[in-house]
Amino acid sequence: MDFHLKQSPYSDSGDLSTAGLPRDPAQLARVVRDLIIHRGEGERLGYAIPPGPLHRDAESRYVTEILRVLRERSDRPLTEPRAFEERFVGTCRDFSLLLCSLLRATGTPARIRCGFATYFVEGFHEDHWVTEYRLPDGSWRLVDAQIASGPYDVSFDPLNVPRDSFVVAGQAWRECRAGRADPGTFGVSWLPAFKGLWYIRSNVLHDLAAFNGVEVLPWDGWGPEIRDDGALTEDQLALIDTVSAADGSEDELRRLYQDPRLTVPDEIVSYTAYTGTRKITLRPRSRRPDHASTPRV
Repeated sequence: MDFHLKQSPYSDSGDLSTAGLPRDPAQLARVVRDLIIHRGEGERLGYAIPPGPLHRDAESRYVTEILRVLRERSDRPLTEPRAFEERFVGTCRDFSLLLCSLLRATGTPARIRCGFATYFVEGFHEDHWVTEYRLPDGSWRLVDAQIASGPYDVSFDPLNVPRDSFVVAGQAWRECRAGRADPGTFGVSWLPAFKGLWYIRSNVLHDLAAFNGVEVLPWDGWGPEIRDDGALTEDQLALIDTVSAADGSEDELRRLYQDPRLTVPDEIVSYTAYTGTRKITLRPRSRRPDHASTPRV
């Protein structure tokens, strides 16, 4: 079976029935848009997200957890738009992962991509994750479910995001290493310490992991802790050069991920905003349910 049709432990949708779900990627993106509210977009949408536990929704690692939260808040079908208080309070990763899960479940090969969006803050490349799905002709298309509808003013179709509007992490690394882009314009615009080449490196690692079916949280980390550009060694620079150069080559990205310096270990560190820094033991791939590898119809 096509690797990108297989559910990962993170995208596995459990006992979800696909009956009633559209199979068109654009329609699925709009379904996801109406199930999630980004925990940072309440003001934009005119809704004050209550402080407290709701903001910890985004620490849910697995689609089964996202679906459980949605069921707890409303028994309406997933295809029906929800009031804000009935939605999952997440981040761009949750929009991307849920859409990826539904695409795989309904027969469209998909994966999530980690990189940087140019369409949130003018002149800045904002840390962002989107979904990528394969067309019948074999090409890949980027779709941003978070901006699939609603109060986002973009000059392009969010269901076909241009490659210069969303810059995948490997491309961002190559552009900065070649001197064609400023690393200081990549990161989190509202957190001055979270930008630079070290931050792009983190997204390259997350993108490689997601490509290989390990779609961890954006604030998960493993390996050496690097929090500024000065901490990057020549060996580390060369390693990420190699990963970024392989972008687009499935076989090479699979091979590189076997390198223990790049593989996500069973235990990682999660730098969560609401529950503090803590060690997490991830769900092993070997525990993937038998039914998770076959789309449900």
